[in-house]
Amino acid sequence: MTRKSRRLWLACACLIGLGSATALTLSAFSSNIVFFMAPSQIRAKPPAPDRTVRLGGMVVAGSVRRQTVGDTPVALFDVTDGQAAVTVRYEGILPDLFREGQSVVAIGTASPDGAFRASEVLAKHDETYMPKEVAEALRRSGKWDPRYGKAPDAASWDTMTVRNARKDAAGPQQQHGS
Repeated sequence: MTRKSRRLWLACACLIGLGSATALTLSAFSSNIVFFMAPSQIRAKPPAPDRTVRLGGMVVAGSVRRQTVGDTPVALFDVTDGQAAVTVRYEGILPDLFREGQSVVAIGTASPDGAFRASEVLAKHDETYMPKEVAEALRRSGKWDPRYGKAPDAASWDTMTVRNARKDAAGPQQQHGS
């Protein structure tokens, strides 16, 4: 074997090794990545039933239902981004800061019946915090513009638009032409 062919074989072996390492790394990452989805995205294109996702939005006021199955507490509640709502089923004790009308992120899988089975529920830690994914989903839906103050109460979303938020931020003097 000539020196030139040995170098060619060595270069090929290095490329195959590098390609294999890259493929293994990407394969490991793809099985551990958890994507964020808003309720409207889950309604439009549900993820595969075995795919773990983060569902973020606001808990719909009046939607929380609690029950007990055996010795396990079960909570059912709706999460919305202002465009669509998804029912979440969570078996376990909800976080102390979990409230209706507050932002929440549920980690779990979508079931074939359209519900979301959460394995973990994360609640905000104070009144000024909102997960960036939830804030982005609200902003995209036109229900909130961060330039005009904090996010609206979930109960007002049916009538709330960015235009209304701008009008409210302008104050009463500009609304009446004063």
